[in-house]
Amino acid sequence: MWFKHLIFYRFTQPFTLTADELEEKLTAKCFKPCGSQDISTYGWVPPLGRHGDMLTHSAGDFIIITARKEEKILPASVIRDALDEKIETIEQEQNRKVASKEKKLLKDDILMTLLPRAFTRHQTISAYIDRQEGWLIVDASSHNKAEELTSCLRDSIGSLPVINPPVKNAPSHFMTQWLSPKAVLPVPFALGDECELREPGDEGGQIKASKQELTAEEITGHLDAGKQVSKLALSWDDALTFVLGDDLVIRKLKFTEVIQDQLDAINAETAAEQFDADFSVMTLTLRKLLTDLINALGGEIDEASRGEYIEKKILEVSKKQQTAEETAQETA
Repeated sequence: MWFKHLIFYRFTQPFTLTADELEEKLTAKCFKPCGSQDISTYGWVPPLGRHGDMLTHSAGDFIIITARKEEKILPASVIRDALDEKIETIEQEQNRKVASKEKKLLKDDILMTLLPRAFTRHQTISAYIDRQEGWLIVDASSHNKAEELTSCLRDSIGSLPVINPPVKNAPSHFMTQWLSPKAVLPVPFALGDECELREPGDEGGQIKASKQELTAEEITGHLDAGKQVSKLALSWDDALTFVLGDDLVIRKLKFTEVIQDQLDAINAETAAEQFDADFSVMTLTLRKLLTDLINALGGEIDEASRGEYIEKKILEVSKKQQTAEETAQETA
């Protein structure tokens, strides 16, 4: 249950559904294993796994949900080899060339033939809603995986008005400043021993440092040469360690002994009680972390500018969806 990565979204409208109301809406998209002709399936499963059958679990203003994706494993090389063999057989037996349109139909037939015999793999991904602070937090290190969950959640409840955190300044600006030898990080943050530096531009070079004193001359020398910090290891309040990216994704999240000490003070007797204790401690801790992190990055844009920001993000999402639909049509 403990999240290892964080991609977090800001609700642009209050999330008003209760855990019971959300439970009812998620039921329509319960996870179902792949059928014989399914390439993949995606749906909701109980966050407590075998220890519960509810699709939601709540603690105060926090509600956790879990999705599962199952997909068939069909390597492209296997399909290609089967297709080449089929084409060769047709051309030899019928003494003719196979046209490109026919090749596509043959490929589809081969895919449908192989699917029932293909192995499957599955992965689960969790997220929780902080109704009080207006956050949706997904345990994912890539936006593609997070967007699969948010898309399924949007389909389940009808709408999901969320955007990326509307911070005033680029995270790389602050992270670069924090590596200055004379810099003082905002309390309660401290530098870790890992970073990634990148030159501006899509084709700029990059430097990765691990287990390194980040204020050493070899690091500051790259900063003086114009590189900017794209990833930075940090610790927070002696309770968490993580790597912050310039995309505002938190990776390699770890909870320290400080958190374990809090859990040791809770006498949970069942697996469900332990899950509830873990979830409560984790979410309350992360709520404080996100508040401190947003403040450290200069805060969110003011209400007067938020409308313009939201419109911009909605337009970006719309263009992305349109591009995906056009690509899918071309592929079909």
